[in-house]
Amino acid sequence: MGFFDRLREGLTRTKQQIVGRFEEIVQQADTPEQRTRPIDVDTIEALEELLISADVGIPATEQIVTAVRGRARRGESLRDLVKQEIRSIFAAVEPAPANSQRPQVTLIVGVNGTGKTTTIGKLANLLKASGKQPLVCAADTFRAAAVQQLAIWAERAGVDIVRAKDGSDPAAVVFDAIQTGKARNRDPILVDTAGRLHNRVNLMNELDKIRRVAARAAEGAPHEVLLVLDATVGQNGLQQAREFTNVAGVTGVVLTKLDGTAKGGVAVAIAHDLKLPIRYVGIGEGIDDLIPFSPQEYVDALFQEKW
Repeated sequence: MGFFDRLREGLTRTKQQIVGRFEEIVQQADTPEQRTRPIDVDTIEALEELLISADVGIPATEQIVTAVRGRARRGESLRDLVKQEIRSIFAAVEPAPANSQRPQVTLIVGVNGTGKTTTIGKLANLLKASGKQPLVCAADTFRAAAVQQLAIWAERAGVDIVRAKDGSDPAAVVFDAIQTGKARNRDPILVDTAGRLHNRVNLMNELDKIRRVAARAAEGAPHEVLLVLDATVGQNGLQQAREFTNVAGVTGVVLTKLDGTAKGGVAVAIAHDLKLPIRYVGIGEGIDDLIPFSPQEYVDALFQEKW
């Protein structure tokens, strides 16, 4: 199964909600062709409601609805108008700048429960399959279960792991991992970080310290900071993203559990509100269930049926 087919499968619940709810509005149509009914007030209101219910978010919904209303008289179908506007939202997001430094150090951040540790294992597996030799760093030393879990995933992926005793200084573990990566010619280095300390201030301070130590160990590090967000959390995840972006300098998002929600429209909200590129999406529990995100394929997967 190709990436597009797997993404389409993962978005099944979201797609059913969007298409299904719109069908309720146009069910009086006698033929499929009539589903491109004139875009009137009722249609606009229905569109607004279904986008918000799919977690597209109010700001992005307002942009889409305003664009659709402004172009409604041109005779274009509602489906095509919505697709075009969502594509424009993704197109407005600047991709993370390319970095030629080696090894590339990538911090993986996010609150506990988002699937952060398992995502690192899946990402290591994906990168190894593409020909790279990643190394994972267990810097969430405050949670013994996280270190053990990452070790299991590293073994499954067949990649090296650097770990330390429980309670060790996370920044020191990151420093050791970068030195180890250089010595073993491993690249990239994927760093698991704590998702929760005893208060949020300490968590953010710890991330800031890790960034500073990484920069001393490798020029320009961290070269990428990926924020793991749980798609089932929806709009609540956006506030998490803002906090991590302010402190950790997030450069991209990994959206997990996309297959477990009917609110996969949050990908549009992330692009619109945060201006962050979505790099990968999680579509299952298996080690191969992390795939690169393609905005074009995302939009096509959601809007295959003709409205």
